[in-house]
Amino acid sequence: MIQLRKLTHKQADRIFIQFKFDNSLINLIKTIEGRRYSNTHKSFYLDYNKENYDRIEKVFNKKNIEFEKDRSIFNDFVKKTDFEQYVQEHIDEFIDYLKYKHYSPVTINTYSSLVSHFLLKVKKEVDKINISDIELFNKTHIIDKNFSVSYQNQLINAIKLFFVRNRGISFNIDQLERPRGSEYLPTILSKEEIKAIFNSIKNLKHKTILSLIYSSGLRIGETLRLKVGDIDSKRNVIIIRQSKGYKDRIVGLSPKILELLRNYYKVYQPKEYLFEGQGGGMYTATSVRRFFKSAVQKAGIKKPVRVHNLRHSYATHLLESGTDIRYIQNILGHKDPKTTMIYTHVSNKNIKNIVSPFDLLDD
Repeated sequence: MIQLRKLTHKQADRIFIQFKFDNSLINLIKTIEGRRYSNTHKSFYLDYNKENYDRIEKVFNKKNIEFEKDRSIFNDFVKKTDFEQYVQEHIDEFIDYLKYKHYSPVTINTYSSLVSHFLLKVKKEVDKINISDIELFNKTHIIDKNFSVSYQNQLINAIKLFFVRNRGISFNIDQLERPRGSEYLPTILSKEEIKAIFNSIKNLKHKTILSLIYSSGLRIGETLRLKVGDIDSKRNVIIIRQSKGYKDRIVGLSPKILELLRNYYKVYQPKEYLFEGQGGGMYTATSVRRFFKSAVQKAGIKKPVRVHNLRHSYATHLLESGTDIRYIQNILGHKDPKTTMIYTHVSNKNIKNIVSPFDLLDD
């Protein structure tokens, strides 16, 4: 799915065109006058104005390519029919509800865009929509276009939440069936591979960020939201505030990481966030992903890994060293123990003790 998003880039608002890699789409976007490419966001963008929006719309409509617009772009540039205005009113109420429930800005934008797209395609008033409408939309606009299982699940989550909020619905929302997801095991880096990655990094800030993620099993967002005062060196703990599910937790602070953090602090002297950009403020996840990818390549590692695999590897290495699975669940901040149990499937703790019958064959 192509998404148009309003983002601030180089101190100005831009229209970003975001989509999964597709050469034909890239070639099509290159025909749009005024488009540029951002290495930071890994996306094409144009200056934020009606003229550029019309250029994008004209190119995509000519090829019958569907695209989603975030709420800001829709409100600023799209001339609304009476029905579109009706949908927008419902979406505005839905957004207020999500804010009241303390959903993250990313989730609010995703859910509101999905529901808006659904309502505009179904072209029915909310109280006249039924399960069949949702199933048909899912088939014709999601399944038939080969969108991922996670995208389908996001759609169902958004629609369920929207209709649960709208009292007086005329169908059982729990009848919505979710697609069966593929079960993938996370890719685990060995301790030697992780050491090779860290040794390939010369930049002190980059090494400190990745080392902290691995040493305490942090998510990338948790790491970048850390403030200087969240490092409690006297108790040897890190305070993770308002993480996933809006819960606080504490994780251990290793002596080696504390030493690395002290060296980092002397050099960079962050003011508010532990890791700040050149102009101040929170360091970006995009930058972290970029230098992690570079470090992996320099280390000669061929496995398909992302920054999050450092967290997976941390949990697996804890399990292999004998740490109780319930303790690991608390460290990672998992609400459901089933989420943590996946590491029992990738740990070699018991597998390495199994003797293959091949080794017992007589020479």
